[in-house]
This record gives sequence, C-alpha cells and structure tokens, in this order.
Amino acid sequence: MVAGTPALPLLIVWIVVLVNLADGTGRIWLPLLATAPALAAATSGPYEVLGVGSLAALLGATIGVRHGVPASALTAVLTALATVTLAGTLASALRARRERVLAAVRSVAETAQHALLAPVPETVGPFQVAVHYSAAAAEARIGGDLYALIPTPHGVRLIVGDVRGKGLPAVGTAALVLGVFREAAHDEPDLLDVVSRIERSLARNLGADDFVTAVVAGYPETGRLEVVNCGHAPPLLIRGSDVVAVDPVRPAPPLGLRALSGETPSLQVLSFGEGDQLLLYTDGVTEARDEGREFYPLAECLSRHLCDEPARTLAALHEELLGHVGGRLHDDAALLLLRKPAAVPGAGGAEPARVAAR
Repeated sequence: MVAGTPALPLLIVWIVVLVNLADGTGRIWLPLLATAPALAAATSGPYEVLGVGSLAALLGATIGVRHGVPASALTAVLTALATVTLAGTLASALRARRERVLAAVRSVAETAQHALLAPVPETVGPFQVAVHYSAAAAEARIGGDLYALIPTPHGVRLIVGDVRGKGLPAVGTAALVLGVFREAAHDEPDLLDVVSRIERSLARNLGADDFVTAVVAGYPETGRLEVVNCGHAPPLLIRGSDVVAVDPVRPAPPLGLRALSGETPSLQVLSFGEGDQLLLYTDGVTEARDEGREFYPLAECLSRHLCDEPARTLAALHEELLGHVGGRLHDDAALLLLRKPAAVPGAGGAEPARVAAR
C-alpha cells in the first residue's frame, strides 16, 4: 500500500492483480490497471495519483515478467499506464488549484454576505426574530434577495425585498437598497419618507427595466405595526392559529418604478399585540414548484409548523420547502419571522386585526 492514497483506486489495482494471477495469462487484464490512476485523479491530490500509478506500474511489470508477456506488449501497457498517470497528476493539480480558488471565492462571498445581510439577533427590541436565507446559486452564497431589521429612535424597522435579476448586478442593487434603508430608517420619523428615500436613490442608479419589490415595516409604538408594500408578496399575519395575508389597501409599484406609474405607496397600520407574528418572504418561497409544477403552499404549511420559537418555525418551513422542490431551490429565497412574545406566559391576544391606511 502507498501511504495517503485513496482506498478505491488501490482496491482496483489489487483486483486487477488478483484477476491476472487467477487467469494465468497475465496479459489480457493488465491494461485495466490504468483505471486506478485515472480514478485517483478525480478524487485525490497529485502525489496520491503518482503513488497509485507507480504501484500499478510496478505490479503490472512484475506480473508481465512472471507470465512471460512479450516485451513489446508489456512496454505498450506500461507506457499507457505512465501516460494516464502523468495526465491524471496534471488534472489533479489543476483540480486542486480550482478548488483553492473556489474556496477563496466562497470565503469572500461569505464575508460579503455577512456585510450585506448582517446576521439578525434572536431578539431585537421587543421582538423575537428569525431569518432564513438561501441563495439559488449555492456557491455564490448571496443573491438578489435582501433583508434587514434594526432598532431605531423611531422603533424597530425592517425590510424584505427582491431585486429583479440575478448575479452581481442584483447583489449591487441589494447593497444599495440596504444602505439607503439603514440610513433613512434612523433619520426619517415617517416610514413613508424612508420608502421615498429608497425610491429616489434607485431612480438615480437603476436602469429603465430594473426594480425592487419590497415590504418595509416599522413598530413605532406598542401595539402598532406599520407596513408599506411596494409590489411585493403580502406578509402573513399570524394571530393565534389564524394566518392572514396582509394585502395592500392600495397597490403600489415596485421601488424604482414610481415615476413610470405615478402611483405612491400607502401606509397600513395593523394592531400587533402579544403572541402575534408576522412572516415576510420573497417569491423564491411561494413560487417554488414540485415535480407536478404545484407551488409551495406557504400559508398552509406555516399553520402546521407554528410555535413560540421563530427559529424552529422557519427551520421546519425550510426543510419542508426543500422537500417540496426535491432538494434544490431554483431561486433565491428569504424568510423573516417576527414575533411579539407575551408578557405573561399563556396570555394571548384574540383581538381581531385592525387595518388602516393613509
């Protein structure tokens, strides 16, 4: 055995050797020794490939000499084996280099993700919070979906959005939206002014066909939740066992398109008391399809997995979502769940949701 070499290529070498010895001819099976370094090239490093190839050549030469294989035939086999070993060594070195580059890229992507989509603590202000984000491009780790939740002098404020498009342009737009939101959320007392700041920035920086759908929400005072929906999927309000979509009273265009439509977003005010929860998400969740092309029924599944721990609820949803699509999402997907814990254990709020708009 050669130290450090993988088990499967070595097993192939010994199987070929044993077959040759059992067959007694020694010549017919020798070319199969080349499969061992070829396989090692796909799974191991250059030195391991050389080790497997050297061992195969040594054993092949021994068998050939023992069984009187003609010199020309044995030379041809050993030459082919050496060629495969050298080619495999080069391929292994190139693969290892690509893996190092990919590891560096993934490290940079993870750093960018933490900078762009900063981890959200389990508790923000009066809320329990959980976030789950999955990029469709698994190696990229980041995509065009965005979220942020921050405490401000005007209460806790949050945003969940989805940038049109994918790749680096979408990531750049997401970074722009989050940067403006974090500044405006602290500066502007009125949530609609926060949205207007984002709109003006996007109007200056986006192309004519680019836009961002988003829900911006704030909790300026106890029991009062403000929501502004700009062309995004409606949040789900959970009160007790009821799950209700918070549809906008007056639909508004996505961010970046206000100048084209002339429509302005409206502010909805919801009562939000102890035990209530709010789920914000992107269309990568609700538009995920199974093999029968059926969409993922988020509201129905949410009802099944509700509990008093937002992280557990989202973990169960995400696991079920992956099962629905067969293990891999084809679009970025973000989930943000906000829960107002009860001050007294067991206390609930059965009060119906009140919605106002302006």
